[in-house]
Amino acid sequence: MAGELEKTTRSEVTRSTRSTAAPKAGRSVVRSIRSVSILAAVGALVAAIALPALATGTTASAGASPVTAQQVAAHNAQSIVVASEATQAPSTREQFTATTPDEIAQKKAAEEQAKALEAAKAAALASASATTASVRTSMPSIAQPGQVIYPMVAGSYTLSDGFGAARSGRSHMGQDFAAPIGTPIYAIADGCVTISQGGYGGYGETVEISHPALSGSGALSTLYGHMNTRAVSVGQCVTAGQYLGEVGNTGWVSGSCLHFEVLINNTEIDPLAWLEANVL
Repeated sequence: MAGELEKTTRSEVTRSTRSTAAPKAGRSVVRSIRSVSILAAVGALVAAIALPALATGTTASAGASPVTAQQVAAHNAQSIVVASEATQAPSTREQFTATTPDEIAQKKAAEEQAKALEAAKAAALASASATTASVRTSMPSIAQPGQVIYPMVAGSYTLSDGFGAARSGRSHMGQDFAAPIGTPIYAIADGCVTISQGGYGGYGETVEISHPALSGSGALSTLYGHMNTRAVSVGQCVTAGQYLGEVGNTGWVSGSCLHFEVLINNTEIDPLAWLEANVL
């Protein structure tokens, strides 16, 4: 009886031991499979990261600089400008290309000196012109008040194109007194200046004078064109023989001369015929 009990107890213990060992063995197999799977996933991840870098490294030349991730990402997409290779554009300030403060100061001093010289020259020319104008204005009259004279002194001119001479598309409406530039011009009679202007159409520098005392039944005026200088101004009243300016070649003219006109009611008449009939 005791022997049977002992056998029964051993059998139960053996079964119990086997039944306990079986689950433990199954769990060990599951752990092993899980570990292998994790290792495989980690290996795949490492390979995915490392292989592009290895491929890039194999294509680079032996002496090339290391390639950054940004450069790899931008490959075939855009070029990379290296800051050390950029060329700085030359800068200028106030039109100076000097590179040091001393050079800039020297440049400014030279320009200021040049400006001062130009200003001095302009002042000298203006002073000379004013002196000449003053001398000319103070010239004595070559006629008596109320007298009628020719606009230039006899012997100082040559009569050239006359009234009615052919012109391109028109007729010559005055009498030309050819003379060197600077030859004096005088008022032919008493009157008042109605025009004193530069660039007066094709006449260039021009003076016009109305002569109320000579008008009679029609307003009479005289015009002096192609002048070089003018010594009278609009509104100024002059006497016969008073200096008006100088012969020039301004306006539409091929040589130096005085273009002289006589107008009655603003209509041109033959000035030479009028002078011959009225000069006293």
